[in-house]
Amino acid sequence: MRRFHKQASCAVAMIAVFSSAVSEVRAQAPQAPPSGGPAVAAPTYVSIALDITVNRPADDVWKRIGKYCDIGEWLQMPCTITSGKDGELGAVRSVANEILVGRSLRSYTYTQPVRNDRPYNMYHGTLEVRSLTATTSSIVYVLVWDNSMLADDAARQADVTRRRATFVRALDNMKILAEGGTLPPKPAAER
Repeated sequence: MRRFHKQASCAVAMIAVFSSAVSEVRAQAPQAPPSGGPAVAAPTYVSIALDITVNRPADDVWKRIGKYCDIGEWLQMPCTITSGKDGELGAVRSVANEILVGRSLRSYTYTQPVRNDRPYNMYHGTLEVRSLTATTSSIVYVLVWDNSMLADDAARQADVTRRRATFVRALDNMKILAEGGTLPPKPAAER
């Protein structure tokens, strides 16, 4: 009988140690995000695809407008690399803390990070220069994001319209720069 009590006592002690260890691991494990976090229940993805023809060879155009922080010049806003190196995957630029997530010879794709203080809209953009002929090329800009968190269809359409206008101006500015011109002043409404 004593032997049974010793074995039972050891088993109880081991269970207590094991339970304590499990509780500690659970306390250190990542917790589920609080309700109302960045995930969107029913996303509605929209996209804008724009392009413009440039009277310069594709390689020349990319050299002029394709660095990751060149956005500062053609969108006429400040841009610095805040992490990593310009053009390398994982680089972060100050414009909306955008992260470089893909690139090729004459393109890059970026995204904006998840933030806990607002729903995640999965915003992504791709800038690409395509060769058309030996002396002409096309600048292509594609945006994709979720606008489901906006109030209604009118607000969602206004968002698309605003973004389209911003990036049409960006393409116009890239064309001007790539063809050797000088940019006009930034529109007063955007200053």
